[in-house]
Amino acid sequence: MKLLENIKRQIPNLITLGNLLCGVVACYMAAQGFLPAAAVWICLGIFLDFFDGLAARLLGVASPIGKELDSLADVVTSGVAPGLILFRTGDVLSGCNGCPDYLEAVGYLALLTPAFAAYRLAKFNLDTRQSHSFLGLPAPANALIWVGIALQGTDTLTPAGAAIILCVSVATGILMVTELPMFSLKFNFKDLSWKTNAVQYIFLIGCALIIGFTRQWYAISLIILWYILLSLITQRKPAVNEQS
Repeated sequence: MKLLENIKRQIPNLITLGNLLCGVVACYMAAQGFLPAAAVWICLGIFLDFFDGLAARLLGVASPIGKELDSLADVVTSGVAPGLILFRTGDVLSGCNGCPDYLEAVGYLALLTPAFAAYRLAKFNLDTRQSHSFLGLPAPANALIWVGIALQGTDTLTPAGAAIILCVSVATGILMVTELPMFSLKFNFKDLSWKTNAVQYIFLIGCALIIGFTRQWYAISLIILWYILLSLITQRKPAVNEQS
């Protein structure tokens, strides 16, 4: 019985380690320039990241070490791997004919993404106010912005486009560490009325329109940006603090 109990306790940790391994593979793929493959491995890691916490709660084996391990895995999958995708995107700026010399340095902004993600995750572990909603952009959500870019492909990306993407990455990185209230994607299943779940319904309608009009992989990026915009419009910091 003790052996079975020990095995049960390690199931969520094994899922978390699966997330970490996906992140490591994503880093390797991104470093080699295989950005779509890196994006797929990041998505798989984020998928596992969702289930490790769920498994811990269902099995009743949540533990402090599991929480810390989860954050360490997320730093790799949702921080370092997207940072490498952005860094390879910045390759477009290298040796650009007719571009100012300083523009090449913009590519190094990609290295800020892992730093922002690490600080975000460390802060999240110590913040008791984020059990039902988020303060700041979650690291996996930020990673999905760059997943959409990687899946779309950067072959036709211009130097100006690459510079804009890298500057946006700094802005979303700052959003990770600020206390911007982000609405929960969870519906109130006890009352599915529009009044109770208006923000969630508006978000889904917006997502459907984005997918319908674009029909491209970068729709993933636009959906996360839509989530940020809707949070800016609908969420107020005092309301989140009152729930904590």
